[in-house]
Amino acid sequence: MDPTVVERRVTLKNRGQIERMAMAGRLVSDVLDRLGEELRPGITTLTLDRIAADMIRRAGAVPSFVGVPGRLRPYRHAICVSIDDEVVHGVPGNRRVEEGQIVSIDAGAIVAGWHGDAARTWVVGEVPVATQTLVEATRQAMLAGIAAAVPGNHIGDISAAIEAVAREHGYGVVRSFVGHGIGTEMHEEPQVSNFATGSRGRRLEPGLCLAIEPMFTLGSHEVAIKDDGWTVVTADGSLAAHWEHTIAVTSEGPRILTASQPARAGELPALSAV
Repeated sequence: MDPTVVERRVTLKNRGQIERMAMAGRLVSDVLDRLGEELRPGITTLTLDRIAADMIRRAGAVPSFVGVPGRLRPYRHAICVSIDDEVVHGVPGNRRVEEGQIVSIDAGAIVAGWHGDAARTWVVGEVPVATQTLVEATRQAMLAGIAAAVPGNHIGDISAAIEAVAREHGYGVVRSFVGHGIGTEMHEEPQVSNFATGSRGRRLEPGLCLAIEPMFTLGSHEVAIKDDGWTVVTADGSLAAHWEHTIAVTSEGPRILTASQPARAGELPALSAV
């Protein structure tokens, strides 16, 4: 998300509220599972969006992204679909997915007033090893950031853990868009950068819920926004990957609220890279 539009609000959630967020998170996970099954050469990004919107509404939930204010107009879709050099916020349309692409899908849902937010990146067919490695390393960075989300640590520990993975591979770390707090609003404080900022940031405590979402590139960290006012692309045209989970900090450790399988506090799920 764009750090300039984060609402200045920090909230701690109680157990019941976290359970409501887990309901939203599980729905988002189910949507991404389904979209991963549907993703293939020839399918349009708008078809993927319609599948997601239908699933969310049939569950009695509301798509989180619809109506979010933008630079030109409010967002009108249930998901964002970003392909190849698109980092985030790709707008669904009549474009067809092609063999050899990497596709990132970001989805959000509101259940009983509470948000879940997650993203995954898939490879479509055969891709170079460097591309596959980018996708997997970005996922690993997300998990490293989640593992650092324990009481007593700080936001900066999450950021440093994510950046360490990028440095190991020599990837660019997108700086203009960051993770965020989440709850009854999709974008709450605190911001969660994917790189060390020189500040330890807020101390982590039970009840703090975060969307942790690294975005890595095969080139520079610089990005630009396309004429649609939404789609963020790498400035140098390099490939980008994006992974995201919503988590809750608990006394037992981080609890992933958007896992494909229910995850206990302190337990990181095994996820497929594609």
